[in-house]
Amino acid sequence: MTPHELLAKGELTVRGQVREASNAVLYCTVEHEGVSAACVYKPVAGERPLWDFPDGTLAQREVAAYELSEAMGWGLIPPTVYREDGPYGPGMCQLWIEATAEGPEEPLLALVEGDDPGPGWKAVGYAEVGENRTALLVHADDERLRRLAVLDAVINNGDRKGGHLLPAADGRLYAIDHGVTFNADDKLRTLLWGWAGEPLPEEAMEALRRLSANLAEGSPLAVRLAELISVAEIDALRERVAELLRTGRHREPSGAWPAIPWPPV
Repeated sequence: MTPHELLAKGELTVRGQVREASNAVLYCTVEHEGVSAACVYKPVAGERPLWDFPDGTLAQREVAAYELSEAMGWGLIPPTVYREDGPYGPGMCQLWIEATAEGPEEPLLALVEGDDPGPGWKAVGYAEVGENRTALLVHADDERLRRLAVLDAVINNGDRKGGHLLPAADGRLYAIDHGVTFNADDKLRTLLWGWAGEPLPEEAMEALRRLSANLAEGSPLAVRLAELISVAEIDALRERVAELLRTGRHREPSGAWPAIPWPPV
């Protein structure tokens, strides 16, 4: 049984709540035919209204982001499904990823003194760290993060924070919290600006070409996305993919919208 099948068919049991989240996030177990796993359930009823997103759509956007990650072949987002029959009504259900707390995994984000990010790091910008003190915010020059930067540009992620990055024990990197994505207007806010303006690697171009073909009108992916986001948002998604392919470069901040989320974690 795949994790996707387990999440879609299993019985959800609420075990607790993630208190730090701005919307309702419930820690659950899911069980089906003797197989069980931990997961996160985000009921639509627990979503806080936002001025720039239609009410009750964040769970669908989380699922749409997972579908795009899978279509690009990178598996950056844990298996995610939409459940109509959750304990508190319809909502998103996502496999729980236990991030590594210690071990060989190098940090992905850091603050450094001076203007030089140092070898193996990419500069994002300066951050206030105390009275009359600033430090340079940097992220790792890591191919997993670079893929995520491309994915975020595709899905128009309005909230890529450090706390959304989950390095797993097997060396994979997962990303979570994709409710504020796919807006038809440019909303890209991220900590992963270190490659801004640089040429996209060929593997990213290949993934974008494959995605562009898979987004054709009437394709299985386009039909699936139409169940989750609006027609205008799908059209804007196609335009973002086409623009990345046209320029062949990582996105740069537009200047029309705050480029870095706050708080950054």
